[in-house]
Amino acid sequence: MAAVIATTGLTKDYGSTRAVDHLDLTVEGGEVFGLLGPNGAGKTTTILMLLGLAEPTSGKASVAGFDPTRQPLQVKRMVGYLPDNVGFYEGLTGRQNLRYTARLNGLDPKAAEERIDALLDEVGLVESADRPAGTYSRGMRQRLGIADALVKDPRVLILDEPTVAIDPEGVAEILALIRRLADERGVTLLLSSHLLHQVQSVCDRVGIFVAGRLEAVGTVEELARRSPSHRTLAVAAGPGDARPILESIASVTEVEPDPAHPGGWQVTSQDDVAGEVARALVGAGMTLHRLAPVEPDLDLVYRSLHLGRPTEGSGHG
Repeated sequence: MAAVIATTGLTKDYGSTRAVDHLDLTVEGGEVFGLLGPNGAGKTTTILMLLGLAEPTSGKASVAGFDPTRQPLQVKRMVGYLPDNVGFYEGLTGRQNLRYTARLNGLDPKAAEERIDALLDEVGLVESADRPAGTYSRGMRQRLGIADALVKDPRVLILDEPTVAIDPEGVAEILALIRRLADERGVTLLLSSHLLHQVQSVCDRVGIFVAGRLEAVGTVEELARRSPSHRTLAVAAGPGDARPILESIASVTEVEPDPAHPGGWQVTSQDDVAGEVARALVGAGMTLHRLAPVEPDLDLVYRSLHLGRPTEGSGHG
């Protein structure tokens, strides 16, 4: 499909600090693209340039066929935006807040009511629609924010840190909603987050962003394959402490407790060390209970790609 978001050499400087460094990015129609990386990596600055709210120092961008710098109003008509700290009129109900947004966008009142009813149902807020927004939980506010961004029926939806400070059940609801919007509405979604493990399951592709630079793009599996240092095994053996034995293997770079299997270890190495691990543990008189590859995880991929890198873009997320 044709690119709905595209940037070429997009760069933003704040004085002597380079927040975004020659960004080349393509997001295709109907895709959920995750722009992932630590706070201060330049993600929010990128979003502001895509929305026409910040002018690039150099380079260019296109969103739904429009230049955000020269045609910001056209871009705003095509794009729904959920900021990382969405604000509502606290004394108004969720429904009233959506009505206000509909009026700002010039929607016909009757058509607006039908759309608002449908959106409240879509985001799971029908029962809470007539409660003041000030009484909503963080997760409910995020879902209302997504409904608010969808009022004008945008072609593109940009979500900045949509799962921050939400309980696990709320995160699951937000991610399921994001996936439905892409699959059923065909909306193109750009999702910014530093919580890599939360959003990896919902993204068609991800871009690892650090210090203003997009360092790698692809599916989680593709990124894992590109990172030769990313080989992680789940290991459990006994009796005794397996850790010093595992750490003694030449190409092992890290041995950490396995969060999924208490008493076990996650062993990260530069090479395939499964055979060496088995021989070392059995040779030490231990019984091997578990030896299995750990499925690719964006947190592990990110660490293997960027361990020790500077974050000179910090301060302009």
